[in-house]
Amino acid sequence: MIKIFVQLMLSLVMLTSGYALSADAPLRIRLATTTSTYHSGLLDYLLPEFKKDSGYTVDVIATGTGKALKMGEHGDVDLVMTHAPAAEALFVKQGYGVLPRKLMYNDFILVGPKADPAQVSDQPNVQQAFAHIAASSIPFISRGDDSGTHKKELIIWAKSQVKTDFPGYRSVGQGMGPTLNMASEMQAYTLTDRGTWLAYQSKLDLAMLYEGDSLLFNPYQVILVNPERYPSINYQGAKTFSDWLVNAKAQTLINNFTLNGQALFVANADK
Repeated sequence: MIKIFVQLMLSLVMLTSGYALSADAPLRIRLATTTSTYHSGLLDYLLPEFKKDSGYTVDVIATGTGKALKMGEHGDVDLVMTHAPAAEALFVKQGYGVLPRKLMYNDFILVGPKADPAQVSDQPNVQQAFAHIAASSIPFISRGDDSGTHKKELIIWAKSQVKTDFPGYRSVGQGMGPTLNMASEMQAYTLTDRGTWLAYQSKLDLAMLYEGDSLLFNPYQVILVNPERYPSINYQGAKTFSDWLVNAKAQTLINNFTLNGQALFVANADK
């Protein structure tokens, strides 16, 4: 009799715990996003404000844009925050994503050895800067991870009419932080988003050598995973987060986010 009572009590505890977990689950949102929004500290700055306003906790998976979109395609997350316009358009066109929204932008920059042995800073455009690197003996470190930064880099090489099989090209399959560290150690060039550069530059023996070309524009979007394809996702939570990100408060927070006195992103949801 006692054994049966104990088993009943254990079953009741398990059922109660299961109910509690189910009740709490909708208050969690799964976001796949780029390493740049993570390494820059932007999400650490925004998410406490969102939780205060909504009650939602956001579980962040920081990875390259290509992998983030793949997670969305598989229904492993509720929404994505990425920076590769062509890949994002395909993600929506193929029915994996809905409600794409402009969120913010910054830019990519070319960094490398302070002495600039390939003379990239003297070039009239970023294509010529890349071509000079390829023609030199100085290494170029590529993220090689299908991230938004990697996709942009490949676009620039293509526009430069340079194949990435030159002797100094190193594809490392790493995030932006490790790639910058490797470039610093090897005294190599690399392409980086400005936000991660500002977060890391004090630890690196590198200089920013090229900026401002229109080809280096770096827009970010937030896109919800399609609930018709994956009914089990937390679409309501994702929509709440997306709505919050593009509202006046969050857009002001994004504009006010600085590191060492420099703004990292420009909000553009209303543009």
